[in-house]
Amino acid sequence: MHDAEDMVQDAFLKYLSVDHQKIENTKAYLIRSVTNNCLNHLNSLKEKKKDYLDSVKLPELFEKLDFSHLDLKHELDAALGVLHKKLGPLERGLFLLREGFDFEYDELQQIFNKKKDHCRQMVCRAKEKLNKETERFTYSFDSEKYFEALRKACAEGSFEELLTHIVGDSQPEK
Repeated sequence: MHDAEDMVQDAFLKYLSVDHQKIENTKAYLIRSVTNNCLNHLNSLKEKKKDYLDSVKLPELFEKLDFSHLDLKHELDAALGVLHKKLGPLERGLFLLREGFDFEYDELQQIFNKKKDHCRQMVCRAKEKLNKETERFTYSFDSEKYFEALRKACAEGSFEELLTHIVGDSQPEK
């Protein structure tokens, strides 16, 4: 609004300083003068924007910023939701450690206190259930805690917190 007022004022001041005998149509002159001031102002804004964007060096800025975790977090949240909807706690734990982190069945046997063949069968059944369209369980879990534990497991190789979540869900016999 202030820019528009300034442009009208500039046009009027210019009109007052010009010889009125040279102007055939005052209304047309003022309209054209305000229009030209507006176009000049828009061009000036475009130049300022271009100069600013050139000075910011956007490619370097985007290289420094890391947005990849946003998509990863959303995808992991959705994947964990599917696991929680379709699999029971023991199946979910076995499947996640076997397929997600490539744990051997000997390790799964120790963690869940189940026979190796039973672990293998549970992972196979979990795969079959995930391929089906139906949801077997309702779930409510804190995806933030799971995501943080999963991130630590992937980044640092620290599985303790993730195992706490998984084993806590499946409640294995000790």
